[in-house]
Amino acid sequence: MTDSIEPLRAEWQTRLVEPALKRFPERRAIFETSSGIPLERLYTPADASIDYAADLGFPGEYPYTRGIQPTMYRGRFWTMRQYAGYATAEESNARYRFLLSQGTTGLSVAFDLPTQIGYDADDPMALGEVGKVGVSISSIHDMARLFEGIPLDQVSTSMTINAPAAVLLAMYIVVARRQGVEERKLRGTIQNDILKEYIARGTYIYPPAASMRLITDIFAYCREHVPEWNTISISGYHIREAGCTAVQEVAFTLANAIAYVQAALDAGLNVDDFAPQLSFFFNAHNHFLEEIAKYRAARRLWARIMRERFGARDPKSWQLRFHTQTGGSTLTAQQVTNNVVRVALQALAAILGGTQSLHTNAMDEALGLPTEHAARVALRTQQIIAYETGVADTIDPLAGSYAVEALTNAITERAEQYIAQIDALGGALAAIESGFINNEIQTAAYLYQRAVESGEQVIVGVNRFTIEEDAQPEILRVDPAIEAAQHERLAALRASRDNERVAALRARLADAARGRDNLMPLIIACVDADVTTGEVCSTLREVFGEYRPAVLI
Repeated sequence: MTDSIEPLRAEWQTRLVEPALKRFPERRAIFETSSGIPLERLYTPADASIDYAADLGFPGEYPYTRGIQPTMYRGRFWTMRQYAGYATAEESNARYRFLLSQGTTGLSVAFDLPTQIGYDADDPMALGEVGKVGVSISSIHDMARLFEGIPLDQVSTSMTINAPAAVLLAMYIVVARRQGVEERKLRGTIQNDILKEYIARGTYIYPPAASMRLITDIFAYCREHVPEWNTISISGYHIREAGCTAVQEVAFTLANAIAYVQAALDAGLNVDDFAPQLSFFFNAHNHFLEEIAKYRAARRLWARIMRERFGARDPKSWQLRFHTQTGGSTLTAQQVTNNVVRVALQALAAILGGTQSLHTNAMDEALGLPTEHAARVALRTQQIIAYETGVADTIDPLAGSYAVEALTNAITERAEQYIAQIDALGGALAAIESGFINNEIQTAAYLYQRAVESGEQVIVGVNRFTIEEDAQPEILRVDPAIEAAQHERLAALRASRDNERVAALRARLADAARGRDNLMPLIIACVDADVTTGEVCSTLREVFGEYRPAVLI
């Protein structure tokens, strides 16, 4: 059948396309995706080249190109998990209650920068940053206030935390216990993805070996005690925000995932004991068809990697489960209401691509933290797609699209080539340390920015279709007084707690860190005894040291 199509396509090209192009010569530009994949004028079955059993299958079956659940959204909608957190635990708690009252179905915690790099709010390193880009959590009491009135056995919680992930997970477990909730009933995710911090984001603390140990300790602890918890969310999101392409996002994310799986195997874990608890986090960017194909390609690749490379036998180990966030770097400070349209289309791409969970950015996030109004509009965007458009009524509605299948194949092949390059360098960590991954991202970011500045890449409202704007929208501002209030709370805590017990627990933690015991039980004991986030991390810093990236000249 495909052989008979090619002569027809050639005739169509000669008879109709070429005469049309003579009338519109400006449309003779080269069309390609963000990854440089050429886009054909027209796709046919010959371009899609589908081997149904090997490449597609049915939803819920290997290789999961069409989705990991047999019913997908006809069973239930994706989790509408809006990322939020700012200022104090009380203010963030109020925002969570607001979002839950408006129909969000999962919580996602944003922590401030000091918390993310393991400093208490009263540490000199935290000066001026407390509560600015997320909520300040220095002690178990902050965590308890953050979830006050929210039953932790009835909500799924995601926490965007990496280097101190073990500490914040420990606090969550202790808060649950104090609520009377068994830790086995807890559902949620910690990001816990340190490799992408070395690549793109920078909120690391310890050197790679120590960081990988903490990650595998969490894997082992949760396997036994918190079996419904996703122990890592391997993130392509932040790599994409740093400027990489869609193909690089898939390749570098899966290369990092390979490194985590290998580290867990080297630590003596069985692949099918921890792999079902791995999850992923992807970006939803602007190129609609490429983004849909990206998710489908990532699922197919991961299924093959887990079954063929690591010998996993449990089908759950083959399934790539992922959360998606719309592209923060695509938001513009100019004409902010345009961002509503961008977010809606990016969200639709994620849904058509089969995401399990979704955060939609607020229109005003290029200016500051989202206002309550903007956060509601962002949530309503998901709800309109879910309840009004009908796109969730059938599974994988774009499967069989010649263009989507061709792009899925192209992304798969190009990502496999990158992974082979990374393997040849010695794996993801070696590729990071050599500067290979960072150089690839920086080159892609430079080329994109050059295209924007030349006008080749149109950004509506920025380099084309601009207007003079008289007034800026309302911006949410964090009261600087919260920093002093956090200082006072910490001073009162340190004065009232059993400091001899604190010292003894910190000494035990340091001894354990020098050995090979799982650190999670001791970290849980520490936070339960009022040892602070910064004190736990400082104790581990003294043993593990701090990571300092090599300067590449």
